[in-house]
Amino acid sequence: MNKITLFLALMLPVFGMAQKLTLTGTVTGLPDNSAVVLIDLENGSSTLGETKSRGGTFVLSSKLEAPTILGLMVGDTMKTAVFLGNENVKVSGSVKTKMDDWKFTGSKTQDDFTEFQDQFIPKFEKVNQLGVELQSGMGSDSLSSAMKNQIDDIQNSVDLFIKKHPSSPVSAMVILSTIGFTDDIAVLEKRTNSLTKEAMATAMGGQLKKALIDARFNAVGSVAVDFMQKDTSGKDVSLAQFRGKYVLVDFWASWCGPCRRENVNLVKTFKKYRDKNFTVLGVSLDEEKDRWLAAIKKDELAWTQVSDLKGWENEVAQKYRITAIPRNLLLGPDGKILGKDLRGEDLDNKLAELLDK
Repeated sequence: MNKITLFLALMLPVFGMAQKLTLTGTVTGLPDNSAVVLIDLENGSSTLGETKSRGGTFVLSSKLEAPTILGLMVGDTMKTAVFLGNENVKVSGSVKTKMDDWKFTGSKTQDDFTEFQDQFIPKFEKVNQLGVELQSGMGSDSLSSAMKNQIDDIQNSVDLFIKKHPSSPVSAMVILSTIGFTDDIAVLEKRTNSLTKEAMATAMGGQLKKALIDARFNAVGSVAVDFMQKDTSGKDVSLAQFRGKYVLVDFWASWCGPCRRENVNLVKTFKKYRDKNFTVLGVSLDEEKDRWLAAIKKDELAWTQVSDLKGWENEVAQKYRITAIPRNLLLGPDGKILGKDLRGEDLDNKLAELLDK
């Protein structure tokens, strides 16, 4: 055997270890013949591997194209998400504890994923809680301030995490899962560009690249896409008609409680700045014209309103990728987007900055 042949023979076991995922489990109290299934959560939940337990242990193997988020199911009721690649991983735990608390060893990616869960999930839960309180009419200055502080905390945590883990595919997931907390495309691009090729060479990295393309659409600083829709009298109105003015494009509906509550603030802002080259263009996601017109009258909305009465299928809302309301965009006289989702005091402050000169 020559030196090259000997070298390859010695290295084969090493290469073999990196060619597939091998997950070895030791679970106290796990009945024999319990099903253990690994599914691909990023690809239609397809099954990647399955086995049966024996003596409280199992060994499950699968070949992955790249590190990815997987679903691990044990028995009829136990399941958790893991972030694994082609590596030898051990997991230990007990049927008496949640799978989220089981210990995984041998995977740096899973360690990063656990760090992400421990750090960010409580922050997301807090944002959801504050959002529910604000949407339910319990809104107050203190709640709005708490929401802003929580989002700022998330933003800082994202930057710290990706700085610590620039080569981890979990960092791509961190940016992707928090992309809705900032409209600043420059920030998103800077974060993404700070990651290595290794971090981006996954399905999650591919999703992040696509999300960045989507984020550039109607990003702050870009020119808002023109549209045309009929007003309350059936006359065609285009966004282009408002060039030369500061205009708030406001997506709302008569059936949207938070929208109706925000209308109170918007009416005050409109009256304050309408003589300073500012106006509002309402785009309603209503389906019933009578309810739409009644809400306009009751809320005293003295600005142009348009709708095609197709509800969530409103063509302007579809074009602008509106998935929740109230939503708005503040445009400058040149049609460029100056801000998004500005409400109450935030909108007043922005307009004061622009118009009170």
